[in-house]
Amino acid sequence: MSQSSNANRIQKGILAIDKQMFDFIENEVLPKVGVDSDSYWSGFEKVIKEFTPRNKALLATRDKIQAQIDQWHLDNPAKDGDIDYPTYKAFLQEIGYLLPEGEDFKVSTQNVDDEIAHIAGPQLVVPVRNARYALNATNARWGSLYDALYGTDVISDENGQEAKGGYNPIRGAAVVAYAKKFLDENFALASGSYNDATGFKVVDGKLEVLQGDSSTELKDAAQFAGFVGDAASPTGILLKNNNLHAEIQIDGSHPVGKDDPANIKDVLLESAITAIQDCEDSIAAVDAEEKVEVYRNWFGLMNGDLQETFEKGGKTRTRKQNPDREYTTPDGDIFTLPGRSLLLIRNVGHLMQNPAILVDLGNGQEEIFEGLMDGLITPLLSLNDLKGNNQLSNSRKGSMYIVKPKMHGPEEVKMANDLFNASEDLLGLERNTLKIGIMDEERRMTVNLKEAIRQAKERVIFINTGFLDRTGDEMHTSMNAGPFVRKGDMKSEAWQPAYEQWNVDIGLETGLQGHAQIGKGMWAKPDEMKEMMETKAAHPQAGASTAWVPSPTGATLHSMHYHQVNVAEVQDKLKSRERASLDDILTIPLAKNTNWTEEEKQQELDNNAQGILGYVVRWVNQGVGCSKVPDINDVGLMEDRATLRISSQHIANWLHHGVISEQQVMDTMKRMAKVVDEQNADDNGYQPMANDFDNSYAFKAACDLVFKGREQPSGYTEPLLHQARLDLKANC
Repeated sequence: MSQSSNANRIQKGILAIDKQMFDFIENEVLPKVGVDSDSYWSGFEKVIKEFTPRNKALLATRDKIQAQIDQWHLDNPAKDGDIDYPTYKAFLQEIGYLLPEGEDFKVSTQNVDDEIAHIAGPQLVVPVRNARYALNATNARWGSLYDALYGTDVISDENGQEAKGGYNPIRGAAVVAYAKKFLDENFALASGSYNDATGFKVVDGKLEVLQGDSSTELKDAAQFAGFVGDAASPTGILLKNNNLHAEIQIDGSHPVGKDDPANIKDVLLESAITAIQDCEDSIAAVDAEEKVEVYRNWFGLMNGDLQETFEKGGKTRTRKQNPDREYTTPDGDIFTLPGRSLLLIRNVGHLMQNPAILVDLGNGQEEIFEGLMDGLITPLLSLNDLKGNNQLSNSRKGSMYIVKPKMHGPEEVKMANDLFNASEDLLGLERNTLKIGIMDEERRMTVNLKEAIRQAKERVIFINTGFLDRTGDEMHTSMNAGPFVRKGDMKSEAWQPAYEQWNVDIGLETGLQGHAQIGKGMWAKPDEMKEMMETKAAHPQAGASTAWVPSPTGATLHSMHYHQVNVAEVQDKLKSRERASLDDILTIPLAKNTNWTEEEKQQELDNNAQGILGYVVRWVNQGVGCSKVPDINDVGLMEDRATLRISSQHIANWLHHGVISEQQVMDTMKRMAKVVDEQNADDNGYQPMANDFDNSYAFKAACDLVFKGREQPSGYTEPLLHQARLDLKANC
């Protein structure tokens, strides 16, 4: 990889730190958090000396195990898409891929905020490098139900309800009807409906809902949590159900409220309970310049002073973090609720290295492992929040929540846990202040999940399935086994539902309920909210206490599912069921035959190639790690490196087994590059690929992901993407 010259670096022991990175930490961070420079850098150096060899050894183990699996499949070829699973399972045990399971245990994580331990609700994942998006996610704790409904396809455009032009009162009426139906179903009145309401007042600590000349009350009086304004004429009514809040907002002067019999202007829903600020899959940060942008935004969030000014609608706007919300209890006391999502940060995994800091362990300079750098710097940036020094606090329990991705089993979790110990010691933090979220997105993690959780049982606050990355690893691990089914058929294969159930089963067995989130993956179609509302209730119904959504609007809509489903009750019932089948999880999604028509094969190839190119061109050329990328049918999908991993590995697999040819793939890539160029024609910053294939860094990177896909570690896309962007930055 290209590196800044040593003339632009500051030497601290074995560390050669890019001056941009050093100046940020030295001048902006250390004075503000009250940490001594010499002690920090000397401690940093000590940790890097200890953990770099361990990191290398774990990566070598990955490569060794993969080579053994590759050879086994060559020696034991599948017959008609089937392999000898008893022999295969015994082999996985023999090589240490499938580890023995130890005695039962329960996690004992302490000082966990309620948003993680006790509140089930939506979770946003957002690229922290983009300050505007980071602030949007932070402020998505509360969302307007009226806006979420009016602006999406949950409300149809039929019968005069179009959303075009100015405000459409017919559509507005449909929104109000939908919202009041939601209130009726989840905050039922003792008699009548919210459609009958003509006003609200609080009398002797009870909510009275006026209905003309009469009044009623809540069927469950305990759902009345508080109010805003005067008891006799409140401007807000706070309700609570399944630990989630909703606020009926009242304003007779508002354009919507003035036409409502009870002057209801909106229903505000507690929406994104938590948000992951992402340093990994959804961003491009390949050097010190880009990593400093990442770290500076997280530092601002953890100090409560991050702001972003931007142009919108011809006006200059400034976005900053929302304050907490103040209410009066039914008995007249004042209390507050968090105004912001509880933030987690996703650090980089064990694989990648970064030129922001060079390390010399005696064999010359090499790039620092990025996960080690994140593990030592992101907690430093969080110190003021951990010490309770901020007016706009994140954790009220004095904890920091770090999601750790792409780990392959218990040994790798142990290293992350040990790294967190070392980071705590360096910064003078109590043991287990740094909590860990374990992404269950690699095959070796899934099959050893219980033992992985055991390695972090005092600090784990999160397990989450990641179907997309998990599918990519499924394909890469078993690349030599045979050709895989078509990508769209993956979810109907035996391993996938077993994997999703297994994650919940292991989480409940190990006592995560009340200590940690059990999460499910992303809804990837941000414009298809009607479909999301029809299907994503399946996540809380499956026992997941959180699930990922692609936008604040998606969080507001998905939050309704957690009013409809009491996740704690679901989890209690699931504890007694039989654990999912490990044999099903180990079943490889091989095609039983490959007699697809030429048209079907080309259709599959077109779909994969277009998706790869649409994502890679923005990543390499513009440094955009996550965006709404139009698919081959022009449906906008939230894409990150996980979807890229699937598509590239799928083509690589079909190439490897002769389902398609290299020439066919290259012809398709060139044809789809023109399609992607046309889809991005309105983007002034876009750099077309088809004008000059030979000199397009993005096009070459996309092709490498396919043609070199089998040799990429675990099928990951990061090494090739990072190299392409570094090359572009060095030469453009």
